[in-house]
Amino acid sequence: MTSFETTLTLIGGPSVLIEFAGFRLLTDPTFDPPRQYQRAVVTQVKVTGPALQPEAIGAIDAVLLSHDQHIDNLDEAGRAFLPRAGRVLTTPVAAERLGQVAQGLAPWESTRLDAADGRSLYVTATPARHGPHGIESAMGDVTGFALGLEAPGDAIYITGDTVWYEGVGDVAKRFRPRLVILFAGAAKPRGPYHLTMDNNDAIETAYAFPQARIVGVHNEGWRHFTESQSDLVQAFTALGLASRLQTLEPGQPVQLIL
Repeated sequence: MTSFETTLTLIGGPSVLIEFAGFRLLTDPTFDPPRQYQRAVVTQVKVTGPALQPEAIGAIDAVLLSHDQHIDNLDEAGRAFLPRAGRVLTTPVAAERLGQVAQGLAPWESTRLDAADGRSLYVTATPARHGPHGIESAMGDVTGFALGLEAPGDAIYITGDTVWYEGVGDVAKRFRPRLVILFAGAAKPRGPYHLTMDNNDAIETAYAFPQARIVGVHNEGWRHFTESQSDLVQAFTALGLASRLQTLEPGQPVQLIL
């Protein structure tokens, strides 16, 4: 595949505006201001608001929603944003809950987005596990996404909320993305185990996708994150991987040639 240019703008948490090949995509929309949420016995605290408000986002071809059941991936203002998107792609069970606004994709299932200029983007749902083995029934279904231009998954892989496990390894066996956007932060909202990638998981992912630039997001803005962006930079630097890690500052577009 020939080189392509992409622009990434971190809105906050898991929310990234991705612009490439004529498409505008948004991951896990979260636009609420800082506040506290009480969900059953778990209290979650959002400590920073979005760098961009919904009205500043503009037209979106698709929202790539890893899951709908957790407030740090789809908050109240993010949920209100969904009808403004061209399409909402997510897990089958999330699509059932969200109704006609969303389309569910099972792992390895693909769909196509078509641009006005005739170009197409292939979106494939990828496996994800939101914590250690055995937690699936408690945390619910989650998905990642592999984006392809000339072949499935040849452009961008978005992990969604997952840890490193064999499902992510299977993505690496099937696809060769130029960019991996991984949800990091080692989130621990309800126990001693992490529910998103920690630094070790991020490093495993970098080695599994040796040709890809790595971007870590979803590691700030909420009190339950236990590893920060600076921790991720330190870990990659210690292992000689700093040149492969691209950091994002909220609200500041970053252009990459991949």
